Amino acid sequence: MIEVTHLTKFFGDKLAVDDISFTVDRSEVLGFLGPNAAGKSTTMRMITGFLPPTSGTAAIGGSDVINDSLKARQKIGYLPENAPTYPEMTVLGFLEFIAGIRGFSGGEKKKRIEETIERCFLQEVRFQPISTLSKGFKQRVCFAQSILHDPEYLIMDEPTDGLDPNQKHEVRVMIREMAREKTIILSTHILEEVEALCTRAIIISKGKIVADDTPNGLKAKSSLHGAVSFTLTETDGKDPLVHLKGIPEVERIDMVEGDASRMSFRAFPKDLAHSPANEIMARLVQNGFKVDTFHVENGRLDEVFRMVTSAAEGEK
Repeated sequence: MIEVTHLTKFFGDKLAVDDISFTVDRSEVLGFLGPNAAGKSTTMRMITGFLPPTSGTAAIGGSDVINDSLKARQKIGYLPENAPTYPEMTVLGFLEFIAGIRGFSGGEKKKRIEETIERCFLQEVRFQPISTLSKGFKQRVCFAQSILHDPEYLIMDEPTDGLDPNQKHEVRVMIREMAREKTIILSTHILEEVEALCTRAIIISKGKIVADDTPNGLKAKSSLHGAVSFTLTETDGKDPLVHLKGIPEVERIDMVEGDASRMSFRAFPKDLAHSPANEIMARLVQNGFKVDTFHVENGRLDEVFRMVTSAAEGEK
C-alpha cells in the first residue's frame, strides 16, 4: 500500500500542505480532489520523492520516500502535470532512453518498449519527434514512460488536463486497465473523472483533507440524495402539486423549472429509508399526467465538493 503520514510542506511562510495522512490499498484508485492551489500537486510531488516534505513522510510498498528514496521510486510510475518530455527526441528514442534509465537492456528492453507502445496506442507516431505531436499524443507518451517498467504504484497528476473528449476517453481506458492490478493515486479537478475511474476520493482544501469516502458515499452527503426528480409534459393547465399533496413520505416538492408545455419538479423525502417514488408515480399516472422523465437522485458530487471546500475556506 501507499502510506502517507503527517505530510506537511511550507514554502517560506506559506503552508501548502497541512499535516495530511492517508493510506491507499492495492487495486484502489484514489481520486485526489481540490480547488486550484489546494495542495494537490505538492502532495503528489512529496509522495513521489520529487519534493522533500517539511515534516512527515510517505512509504511506497513499505519503502520510505526519505530514508529509502531510491527503492521507493523504483516502485512508482509517475505521470507529472503537463506531460514533460524531451521534445527533440522521437517517441521511440524517448522510450529507449527511459528504459535505459530504468535499467533494462537487450531483449527485455526491446520487449518492454514494444509492449508499452502497443498498450498506449503509439504505433503510428513511434518515429515522430515529440515536438510534432498533438497534446493527446504527448500525454500518451508521458503515460507510456510512467508504466514502461510495470510499476506496482501509479501516481498521476491531472492525467487528462487539456485533452479533448476522445483523448480523455483513451487515457481513461488505459487507467482502467492499469487499475486491475495496481495501486493508483489520481489527482484531478474534473469531478466526472472521479465518478468514471475512482473507487475512493479524498478532497483537499487549503492544504487539509476535508472529505474521504467513496464517490457514492460523497454523493450521499448531497442535499439532493434521494430526491425524486420528474418532468411532465402537456399538463393541460392542471396543477400536479394538487394531486401530490398528503404523501406521508414527502417533506416538500419544489418546482425546478417550467412553462405551459413542460414542467420539472423535485420531491424531497422525509426519510431516505422510505422513498416516495412509487407513490408519486402512481398518483401522476392515475391523474392522467404525461411523465417525460422520472428518476431518484443519487446526489451531486459537485454540490458536495463546493460544500466541504467552502466550509474549509470559511474556517481560515
